Amino acid sequence: MEYKGVLKKMMTELGDEVRYYLQMENDFLMMNQLLNSSLTINFEGYQCLNCGLNKRIFRQGFCNSCFYETPLAGDWIMHPELSKAHLGQEDRDLAYEQKVQLQPHIVYLANSSNVKVGVTRKQQVPTRWIDQGAHEAIEIVEVPNRYLAGITEVALKEHVADKTNWRTMLKNEIKDENLTEWRDHLKQYIPDEAIEYFIESNSETNINFPVLSYPTKPKSLNLEKTPSYTGKLVGIKGQYLIFEDDTVFNVRSNEGQVISIQLN
Repeated sequence: MEYKGVLKKMMTELGDEVRYYLQMENDFLMMNQLLNSSLTINFEGYQCLNCGLNKRIFRQGFCNSCFYETPLAGDWIMHPELSKAHLGQEDRDLAYEQKVQLQPHIVYLANSSNVKVGVTRKQQVPTRWIDQGAHEAIEIVEVPNRYLAGITEVALKEHVADKTNWRTMLKNEIKDENLTEWRDHLKQYIPDEAIEYFIESNSETNINFPVLSYPTKPKSLNLEKTPSYTGKLVGIKGQYLIFEDDTVFNVRSNEGQVISIQLN
C-alpha cells in the first residue's frame, strides 16, 4: 500500500505512550501501528507550505521568497522577545501577529537531552514538549503575551540551556531531574515584569514515547541526497522516526517535501 503527501509535523496525542499521526494526501497514518514494519520513503518533490508551489524548501517548510514574506516565519517566532504586537507595532501582518502573540504563553523547563528552557503558546502544551522529545517537563510562568514569555526565556537561559542535543535525546542517554527544584531555583532570575505570573505549585508532566529500540549511532536521513530509503521502523520520539539500522528521519525539519510511503 502506498501513501503520498506533503510533509507536515506529525500530530500527537498524550497517552500512556504518545500517539503519532502523519497526515498524507487523503489519509492519516497512525504511525504507532507501523512499529516493527518495513517502510520505503521516496522523495517526490516540494510543496511550499505557503504558496503551494514546487519550489525548493528554504526553512520551516517555506520556499525562499515565502520565508521572508509570510507572517508565519517572522523573527519573533524563533525569538519571542522580538514580539511587538502588544505595542500595536506590525512586523509583517499585525492582525496575524496580534492573534498569535496576544494569547497566554508558557515558559517551561523540559528534559530531553538535558534541562532546557523554552516558550510555547499555552494551547501547545504538551504538544511542544512531545515534539522536543522531552520525557519530563514543568511550567514556570504563564504570561498573557509572547513578549513577556520571550524576555523571561532570555533571562533564564543565562542560567540553564535553551537547546536540545538531538543525538543524546534519540539515544535516550538521559537522566531524570527534579524539575520542581530547577523551577524554584530559577525563580530569582525571572524579570520583574513577569514575576507575578510565576506558577508556585505544579508538578512535572512525564511523557513516554513508543520506542522498541534506541539508536546507538543515529545518522540522519536526507531525502534530497538519498531519494529512496527502506528500513524497519522501531521507534518514534520527538518528531523523529527511528529505524533499525540507526537511521533517523526528522519529519518536522523536512516539512514541505512531497514524499510517498510504501508499507512493505
